[in-house]
Amino acid sequence: MSMDFTDQRLSYEKGSLDQQSVPASPFELLKTWMNEAIEQQVQEPYAMSLATCGADNKPSVRIVLMREITENGVVFYTNYESAKGQDIAENPNAEVLFFWHELERQIRIGGSIAKIDANKSAAYFQKRPHDSQVGAWVSQPQSGEVANREVMEQAFEALQNDYPENSQVPTPEFWGGYEITIHEIEFWQGRASRMHDRIVYTRDGNEANKKDASWSTKRLLP
Repeated sequence: MSMDFTDQRLSYEKGSLDQQSVPASPFELLKTWMNEAIEQQVQEPYAMSLATCGADNKPSVRIVLMREITENGVVFYTNYESAKGQDIAENPNAEVLFFWHELERQIRIGGSIAKIDANKSAAYFQKRPHDSQVGAWVSQPQSGEVANREVMEQAFEALQNDYPENSQVPTPEFWGGYEITIHEIEFWQGRASRMHDRIVYTRDGNEANKKDASWSTKRLLP
């Protein structure tokens, strides 16, 4: 049985975005919007949809948590041997999308992606809750098939015995962070009558890996 949603729609009327008043750097606007989402108590505003595509040319998308905005882009952590990790190894380009319904806003980020320094990954891993550290070891290989949940729970319990609370769980070699260096970022503000505001920043020239890169902006049709 099909489901018809053609009569379901909302009018977006909470804000606007003017190309003439946006800052020169998209990072300033990204941080401003992120802070506003936090202030408005958007649930996990740092959750982003990550799209990757490997050598098979089949796109995949999933939710990951952004853990840092750097001078060049955004950072998240995952299992390097996961499906997304395999995609990235084959095609080091990705897009992420934030969507905040409460603010009628979304942000699209596209760029190149690479592993961050292993020491930085280890430092973050040790900040995670103890059970999340244990869980990272259980989820290996991430996305791999498992017979049932009981197998997972038994492995989790065994590792908890090996590494009791307050003990140091070693950082897995197969786990760490990626940084997406932003080449293009689009800020979308919902408007009434589907006349949405869309402003895109693009890094100028061959400055994709320069912290002091300059940016050009343009408005897109909704």
